Amino acid sequence: MIQAQPFLKWAGGKTQHIKKFQKFYPAELKNGKIKRYFEPFLGSGAVFFDVAQKYKIDSALLCDINEELILTYLVIQRDVDKLLEYLLRYKKSYLKLDTEKQKEFYYELRTNYNLQRFNIDYKKYSENWIPRAAQLIFMNKTCYNGLFRMNSKGEFNSPVGRYKNPKIFDEENLQKISELLQMAEVCKLHFADIKSKARKSSFVYFDPPYRPLNRTASFTSYSTFQFNDPQQIELANLFKALDKKQAKLMLSNSDPKNEDPSDNFFDELYEDYHLYRIKANRMINSKKDKRGKINEILVLNYDVEAA
Repeated sequence: MIQAQPFLKWAGGKTQHIKKFQKFYPAELKNGKIKRYFEPFLGSGAVFFDVAQKYKIDSALLCDINEELILTYLVIQRDVDKLLEYLLRYKKSYLKLDTEKQKEFYYELRTNYNLQRFNIDYKKYSENWIPRAAQLIFMNKTCYNGLFRMNSKGEFNSPVGRYKNPKIFDEENLQKISELLQMAEVCKLHFADIKSKARKSSFVYFDPPYRPLNRTASFTSYSTFQFNDPQQIELANLFKALDKKQAKLMLSNSDPKNEDPSDNFFDELYEDYHLYRIKANRMINSKKDKRGKINEILVLNYDVEAA
């Protein structure tokens, strides 16, 4: 049987880190004492898929402020078969076209997707959500660099990409993801709202929008929600509040010392906790010479043997 993998490529997705992260998971998760998992910045869900398939958790709260993302997860959870029907039709329609026609197909669909957002009731699940989720998956598989990007108006604005055979219809993986999501409550939620929900036997993984390393590296627009230093500080205060409730906490973010060794923003913000630096591939940069290995930080409120 296959292992479920993230179905979306997402800015800052953690697939590349999973093997490293496993060394940093709390011992209580590995020995079965943690039954409840929280991920308030869900994104591609790579850590949830790993935890849910490797350890014996009973339930999960998966949330994000991005309503299009949550809509798509909920459709996979509730109506994966109908979603697959739409994706199969997109696959057949798209792959039979030549490059220029594929480009036209993509932009026409993107225009409709953006216009139709005013007709979607994001608070109430309906049949209208299913084709919308299919459109998001289709665009994620065919847009430039597979990157979900929105402008300040809330419009999806990634340009078309070039792929010979994009994996628009991934039936086995989506079926497996749907099975895993049956244990989860999936909802649109501000990260601060998990404060009352997490408790001692919980494991919470925070993967917020990363703090830009410099003024030109300000990609935080995976939604219209802004996440700047005040929000980073608000998140650190939540981290401290949940620490007092004895929840196990893990948080990842950028390391400002990559660009400015004197920048102690996170070192000071999390000075009472364990802060590790791990190597990561810098994926999002228009200039190839700016991609490569950099440090990211990992903050824990518990000890780990392997670290």
